Amino acid sequence: MSGSPERTFTPGNLVIYKTSPARVVSPGAKIEIELPGKPNLMVRSKDIFLLHPGPVSSLNLPDPPPSEIREAWEILQGETTTLGEFAELVYGEFSPSTAWAAYGLLRDGLFIRGTPDEVHVLSREEHEAEESSREERNRETGERFELLERVRRGEVSPEDRKSLREVEEVAYGRSPSSRILKELGITNSPQSAHSLLLKLGIWDETVNPYIRRFAFSDEIVHPPLEEFPDEERLDLTGLASFAIDDEGNEDPDDAVSLDGDRLWVHVSDPASIIRPDSPADIIARIQGANLYLPEKKVPMLPPEATGLFGLGIKETSPALSFGIRLGADGSPADFIIRLSRVKVTRLSYLRAQEMLSESPLRDILSLTRRFNDHRKKNGAIFIRLPEVRIRVTEGRVSIRPLPETESQTMVTDAMLLAGQAAARFALANGIPMPYASQEPPDNPCEPGDYAAMYACRKTLRASSVRSSPSPHAGLGLDVYSRATSPLRRYLDLVAHQQIRGFLTGGRVLDADEMTERIGAVESVTGAVQKLERQSNLHWTLVYLGQNPDLELRGIIVEKRGRTCTVLIPDIALETKLNTSRDIALNDEVRLRPAGIDLPNLTAHFEAL
Repeated sequence: MSGSPERTFTPGNLVIYKTSPARVVSPGAKIEIELPGKPNLMVRSKDIFLLHPGPVSSLNLPDPPPSEIREAWEILQGETTTLGEFAELVYGEFSPSTAWAAYGLLRDGLFIRGTPDEVHVLSREEHEAEESSREERNRETGERFELLERVRRGEVSPEDRKSLREVEEVAYGRSPSSRILKELGITNSPQSAHSLLLKLGIWDETVNPYIRRFAFSDEIVHPPLEEFPDEERLDLTGLASFAIDDEGNEDPDDAVSLDGDRLWVHVSDPASIIRPDSPADIIARIQGANLYLPEKKVPMLPPEATGLFGLGIKETSPALSFGIRLGADGSPADFIIRLSRVKVTRLSYLRAQEMLSESPLRDILSLTRRFNDHRKKNGAIFIRLPEVRIRVTEGRVSIRPLPETESQTMVTDAMLLAGQAAARFALANGIPMPYASQEPPDNPCEPGDYAAMYACRKTLRASSVRSSPSPHAGLGLDVYSRATSPLRRYLDLVAHQQIRGFLTGGRVLDADEMTERIGAVESVTGAVQKLERQSNLHWTLVYLGQNPDLELRGIIVEKRGRTCTVLIPDIALETKLNTSRDIALNDEVRLRPAGIDLPNLTAHFEAL
């Protein structure tokens, strides 16, 4: 409200200062005013507004006479007047106390609005609209009070779900705050919101908030796939080829076979119809990779791509095949890359393990062992910490440890061979590629037990993908490009598009386009990995909650005073344990769940 710069103030004037009554004590260039219960202030004339000339000796104003507010409003509705005239009509007199009371009506706004010098008396329509609005606000306030009381008691009804959506938005990380949380005195954080929703039964343990919290969509509309091109392919259907994966794997995108002393690594060929910058390519680039969660898979390619290109799903499959011969030192001596057609048999790692004494897997194993030895000599670091497969079926969680088998090592080395061949092929032919690299650790390590592996892992530098080649120290390779999972990883698909473009005389991306694609994928890769880790941990804690009497074997992998880091192999979980026992690295302890905190992704265990 503007003050009264044109007026001359005298001692005893009743004025308004920041909506508070004040009394002029001494006028001048700066005016001294008295405020209720506060020290006197020196103010400018424009900072105060004359409410009544007074004089008033005290701010303890008497009560005004009975008001005739409704009658006065009926007479003046729709007109403009002054506060003094309105006070005189309402209270029968214009005095300091009635001026202050009328100012209260002005601030209330039910009958009049404006300033003391220009009071607008509301019309009937304006007055009724204001009354209706206040009734609605009062109703909402009453309903909100009742809602908050039900929330405090933990007795919400199904009808409250709509009102609590603002809390869900905080729990999903899509809103920074909720008025309900603030009014309840609860911290506005995703974890606090999640905790409240569990307490109220709005959510249960099966709600995984991390897909939305990381702003990923699990409902992707994929474009239709194009037709297969009519092109010449090398017929390798006469070779016994095997796609070897975990039991239940849904994306069989690589297989191995042997032709004399040449190891063939066959890789699914979605690049045959998913070309650079096609609609399917653009969506895959945005996703970056398949998203694997215990409760679902979100594919980067149209779902039908697996049926079309998965090796061993149909009688024969199109493939991009890498034929590799090893030199005397176990490194690739020569290689060829061909568009091919293969006939593949699918095996689990356990079934393949049983067949390692038979040809051709026996001979493939012999070749990959030589390559493995070559990598060891080049400083490769082998860390085999436990891995598990987590699945959710109708809300129940199952966790299955993945076995460590020689067949798994064989397949891993075969895929690394193909990746090294792809990188060398690209270098030899000047093809821009996404090269994976990793700098060596400051202190080389050769881990043999779990504690040593845990310590070694902490010293490793993060791997990266670049458009220029550089050694991958952790793998013991001078150059490497991931090229064996084009159904699951976008940059593997890009590597295939590049090789295919060169082989067929088609489009090959230039260095700038390659850098752009690497940057696009790297921007989402970290989020994908964190989302998968947090989702896996969420469901692992749900599993512990569903099995409270579970007894688990733990292995001490780190000690800091009385605090130990314990690895639980059967569920691939690390936890902290305080103990006064004389305990050594790699000692085993028996553990039982002692409580879980699902919103904060923590679990507590007690040693048995």
